[in-house]
Amino acid sequence: MRQITRPMRCFLVSATALVWSAAPALSAPVTSGAGPGGAEKPVIMPAPSSIQTDGATSPLPKTIVIRWDGKALPVLVTAVERFRTRLEKLTGQPIRFVSSSADASAFTITLHCAGKDGAFPSLDMPEQYALTVSASGATLDAAGPVGILHGLASLLQLAGRDATGAVITHASLNDTPRFRWRGLMIDVSRHFMSIPTLQRQIDAMEMVKLNVLHLHLSDGQGFRVESRLFPRLHTVASHGAYYTQKQIRALVTYAAERGIRVVPEFDTPGHTFALLEAYPRYAAQAPLNMEDRAEKNRAALDPTNPATYRFVTALYGEMASLFPDAYFHIGGDEVVAKQWTTSPHIQAYMQAHSFKTPAEMQAEFTTRVAQALTHRHKKVIGWDEITAADIPRDTVVEIWRGAARTAAATAEGHPVVVSDGYYLDRLQPAAIPYAQDPLGNVANMAEAEAAAQATGPGGTIADKVTTQTTPLTDAQKGLVLGAEAALWTEIVTEEMLDSRLWPRMAALAERFWSSASACDGQTLYPRLAVTQDKLEELGLESSARASQRLARLAPGETAPASVLLSVTSPVRNYAHNHEFLQIRHKQRATEQDLNTLADIASPDSFAADTFNRQAAAYAAGQKDLKATLRAQLAYWVANDAAFQAAAARNPALQNALPASESLKNLAQAGLMMLGYDHSSGWKHRVRAAVRKARAEIAASATTKVVTNTPQPPGDLLQDILPGIEALSARIMHGEGVAH
Repeated sequence: MRQITRPMRCFLVSATALVWSAAPALSAPVTSGAGPGGAEKPVIMPAPSSIQTDGATSPLPKTIVIRWDGKALPVLVTAVERFRTRLEKLTGQPIRFVSSSADASAFTITLHCAGKDGAFPSLDMPEQYALTVSASGATLDAAGPVGILHGLASLLQLAGRDATGAVITHASLNDTPRFRWRGLMIDVSRHFMSIPTLQRQIDAMEMVKLNVLHLHLSDGQGFRVESRLFPRLHTVASHGAYYTQKQIRALVTYAAERGIRVVPEFDTPGHTFALLEAYPRYAAQAPLNMEDRAEKNRAALDPTNPATYRFVTALYGEMASLFPDAYFHIGGDEVVAKQWTTSPHIQAYMQAHSFKTPAEMQAEFTTRVAQALTHRHKKVIGWDEITAADIPRDTVVEIWRGAARTAAATAEGHPVVVSDGYYLDRLQPAAIPYAQDPLGNVANMAEAEAAAQATGPGGTIADKVTTQTTPLTDAQKGLVLGAEAALWTEIVTEEMLDSRLWPRMAALAERFWSSASACDGQTLYPRLAVTQDKLEELGLESSARASQRLARLAPGETAPASVLLSVTSPVRNYAHNHEFLQIRHKQRATEQDLNTLADIASPDSFAADTFNRQAAAYAAGQKDLKATLRAQLAYWVANDAAFQAAAARNPALQNALPASESLKNLAQAGLMMLGYDHSSGWKHRVRAAVRKARAEIAASATTKVVTNTPQPPGDLLQDILPGIEALSARIMHGEGVAH
């Protein structure tokens, strides 16, 4: 396959350029490494189990024969038509599928599905497939319907255009997932997401072979599903934004047609403020504090009230009937102990039943609720706090508080799904969660610490923080069903959802599907850039929405801000969640304005990654890059004046003025290191620019640091720092480099 070069453009949130400027072009090859005989492998994400290719391509005709080897299941006939429309978008030409052709040499796609669709979709559905593409056509064999879907997704990624027109790359793939559970959790309680927005995510999930959509449907901010048994849940607790039962059933069908299971979560006994707005008689503390926003994270049910159990079990029964998947998520996390310990009647109940801690009482609640769901033939899943209860061994534990919890749950025989390390709301660049393996034994407790801080005094927190746990045994590894990324939406609105999920979700889809050895961090960003472009061509709206939001801040003058956003990212680890910080500092929580440049900036900058690679190559001896680097650095220097002028006319840009100046200073440091400015004090200026950018990144390196460390103005980080460090290493006196 040909090498693709990608110009250094002005990216806002994805690989798709929104604003083309006069920026000089930095080019980097986009490939997946060498295949047999040195041929470059095409970009397919997630990376398949095995792929062979000679790099050759063939013209893709406008008429293609579709031949079924065996009966064509209705769900697959629909999938093939979906494949056709996507193929048209990716190739830029009309495509017609026919069932036969008088031309014996016509390009033919042959599909064979060995299994039926009785268990489709389910945890145990067969997903493996084999795909061969040659000049005469493609052959796709799969053990079940979802394998056909996966094969079609890979086939789409082999299609494209060259100078002659639409082409298809020759390749032979054998592919099967590493994990059975490859999920994405979207919190639709804190910010409601419409059905079309969720469908857009499902379409992208299908393309990267994710198979579980976990919907967090209730929390302090809202209850999001119509309830006919308890109508105040949608008339009061939804605050006007909810899904009808008809919409839920349609969404489940939409996902199932794409091989994706929908697992609902209705969180109890904590995180129930909205539920208790509708039915306050079940509250542990009454009346509810309606004035303090922080209370929305703290309210809990009264587990001593028999009516509470009747309410919860009836509600769960109604909700379970809407979701045919075998699994039902009960939440169970972050119960604020003071909700129970400061209630006299709950304290009396604890003493009468010999409960020494609130956790012991919650265990009783969990056991009773889980039993009721089991009687409805549902398997229970909950956050790892539920392991304190006497739950059945087939109860799935979702791990969010570190690898030590994975080890403990699997040692007790529980299947687990790992979310620890995969919290997308921490706004870390893709490389950080991508580097964490679901079977790893690094005890990452940052999420537990952050969540405990968010609930304020009396919240839950891990007993202690460790850096490493004993590796899992083979038997324990067998109990790890897979992993799930989570996006909590305190600071994510509907128009931000695409860019806060993608392209990072594509990286994690690979981590969850591909073997550990196939997850290649060195080529991750160039491959992500290709994948994101294709996902946007197929319907994602990351770039379009970001362009609209930037135009809102600086109508008619977006170009300078686009340049700044192309190489900056938001601060990490909840540093941009101002309400979180207010609660930690015991200040009154206020609603955050989510219309700033930091809310548009992507955690990942493909432009900065390209520059950083080029700068490192130059520092390693590739001196022919000097002129290219100089032109780019000079462009960034000049952009500061343009940004200042735009900010003078558009006040919404002004909090990012220091970030623009920092970019200029780093770019000037790069020019100095290239030898273009050695005026008096130049080494001092280089060191000052680098140290400042390092300090800003360090300020949000962990949740613990974030709590008491000032963040850079505008909440923006400089993503070209690694490249400038590479250029300036010889004068930094062994100070190391930033991560």
